[in-house]
Amino acid sequence: MIAALQDLLPLWALLASLGTAVIIFALRDERRRQRTFWNLFGAGVKLVLVALLVYGFLQGRSYQVAWEVVPGVTFHLAADPLALLFAMLSAVLWLITTVYAVAYLENSAQRARFFGFFSLCVAATFGIALAGNLFTFLLFYEALTLATYPLVVHRGHPAALAAGRTYLAYTLGGGMALLAGTVALYAAVGEQPFSPGGSAAVAEWAAAAPGAATVVLALLLGGVAVKAALFPLQAWLPIAMVAPAPVSALLHAVAVVKAGAFGVVRIVQDVYGHAVAADLSVTPVLAALAAVTILYGSLRALAQVDIKRRLAFSTVSQVSFITLGVAMGGPLGLIGGLVHLVHQGLMKITLFFCAGNYAETLGIHRIESLNGVGRRMPLTSVAFTIGALGMIGFPPIAGFISKWHLGLGALAQELYWILAVLVASTLLNAAYFLPVLRRIWLLPAPAGWPGAMPRTSSAETHRWLLYPALLTALAALLAGVLAAAEFSPLNWAQRIVEQEYPL
Repeated sequence: MIAALQDLLPLWALLASLGTAVIIFALRDERRRQRTFWNLFGAGVKLVLVALLVYGFLQGRSYQVAWEVVPGVTFHLAADPLALLFAMLSAVLWLITTVYAVAYLENSAQRARFFGFFSLCVAATFGIALAGNLFTFLLFYEALTLATYPLVVHRGHPAALAAGRTYLAYTLGGGMALLAGTVALYAAVGEQPFSPGGSAAVAEWAAAAPGAATVVLALLLGGVAVKAALFPLQAWLPIAMVAPAPVSALLHAVAVVKAGAFGVVRIVQDVYGHAVAADLSVTPVLAALAAVTILYGSLRALAQVDIKRRLAFSTVSQVSFITLGVAMGGPLGLIGGLVHLVHQGLMKITLFFCAGNYAETLGIHRIESLNGVGRRMPLTSVAFTIGALGMIGFPPIAGFISKWHLGLGALAQELYWILAVLVASTLLNAAYFLPVLRRIWLLPAPAGWPGAMPRTSSAETHRWLLYPALLTALAALLAGVLAAAEFSPLNWAQRIVEQEYPL
């Protein structure tokens, strides 16, 4: 009995988020204490269940949950190392973001609706992480689109509604491409579980019908490229910044863009296999698009005066490092891309938490208003500094580890133009983050800030807003300092790559 329950751990972890959403939707808006309890309880239970999955996997246990939906189509959850990397990231950051969101939206309307869809969003992300085949991936990928739309339009003003329409137009369009590619692939080779190195049946089909296989791969990658914010499909992401700061953190660090990047990894590595995708001449195009996106996002970030929009264009650039690592081929580049899935999440969520703190506490939304804010909010500003320096690639913060392995991967593959892209990106990152840090720490503070809240204590902001930012900043720092540790994100990425490129 106990063994059977353990085998269903992926399903229980998924139901933890779904159950939390159902309970929260049932609570009236004024039931703040009960809603806070269930939010934190659900996130805590999910984290414990994911930790049990990781522990069981390390003990040699295999987790597979599957049942046939219709003949030839199976709902399939599987806990392989890649799935667990993304699942653990989503579980940890969901708990931290929940703490932050409870404080951030304490006086907001429609809290029950917000946190209900918030939980559904994380459930969909977790389903994407543990999807064992394309059908299951597609199911949760589309569910994520629908669950995040109410979060984007939560404020309800015209700008939010317009952003929601743009978001749906892009993501539903991408979903249609993914659906078409999935149906075509199923028609060609039948159902194929995700498999390290790709499916043998897909490889045989690609050898026999390379034209059709290329079109299907383009459809699949085009579908996930929207959420991954690859150029020229990235326009929705900065527009969606009208959403509250916890939603921005969720979109950029945990859910939507990571789901797209994760989809690129699954399709290239575990459906087609990198060798087949390279033979079809798709990976060079994918690498070029990732490089263009990296430079485009950085150049656009330079021109932004709104803090969240600058961070949004930074995300457009930074998430494409994951795609670049996958596309370049070879174990080192893939390690760099996979570890950046975690590292970028830690650094970017820190930056959005800090931006939300500046906005909620002092009414600061524009970069020009940050002058001297380090004296008024020193701990938030230290966290922001760690996140920004990590994005630039300063050692020993996590971002340096990602870029180091991407650079080594480019050298190993003799792709020297990728080294040039990495150097240019680093210089551009410095150009749009260092002036912000100069304002925060070196310029004199003004007589007052745009919308400063009255200070009722010596604390710089609400502790539930401050602690999450400090915790994720510390995690980003430790992920770099302890990169060689046994259970670091880097070590786990290396474990995944050992499956993809066995010796």
